[in-house]
Amino acid sequence: MRKSSVKRDPIPQHFKSIEEAAEFWDSHDLSDYWDLTREAEFEVDIQRRVFLTALEPELAKRLTDCARKQGVSTETLINVWLSEKLGTATASTNK
Repeated sequence: MRKSSVKRDPIPQHFKSIEEAAEFWDSHDLSDYWDLTREAEFEVDIQRRVFLTALEPELAKRLTDCARKQGVSTETLINVWLSEKLGTATASTNK
C-alpha cells in the first residue's frame, strides 16, 4: 500500500509515443500508482519475422563486444550497420 507521505507526479492522460511512456515509467515506480490501476484485457498480435544467419564465432564475439561498448544489443548493431551498408550500396548502384 502506498504511503501518504510519498509525493507522486500525475500519470499523463495520453502519451505522444511509446518512447514518451517508456521515459515516464523508467523514472517512476508503478507501486506508487497501484491504487490508480484497474484490470484490463487486450490482445497483442506481434508480427515479426526473424531471419537467422550463421556467423563465424570470432566475428560474433567481436560484434557482441562492440555492441556492449555502444550500449545496444548485438541485433540492433547488426541491423543498423547492415542498413547503412545497404544504403551506401544502393546509392552507388543507382549512379
